[in-house]
Amino acid sequence: MRAVITVIGKDTKGIIAGVSTELADCEINILDISQTILQEYFTMIMLVDLEGMNVTFDELLKRLDKRSKQFGVSIKAQHEDIFNSMHEI
Repeated sequence: MRAVITVIGKDTKGIIAGVSTELADCEINILDISQTILQEYFTMIMLVDLEGMNVTFDELLKRLDKRSKQFGVSIKAQHEDIFNSMHEI
């Protein structure tokens, strides 16, 4: 099973490291990552593999919420099938 994680907010040092460390601690593999700075705003989208995850999805959401507060950004995670369903025309 895969998930899409989005991160958006004011750019600050350590966002990528903080999010990727959290994912590694949960045994989640990053399959693809795209990030850019739009003026002073940081944006990142990750596609991750949840197969080896050592926490529940709800626990992952709590951990990412804690990181979002640490960096002052918005972090959202959705199962890939839900993400795809929401974005179909």
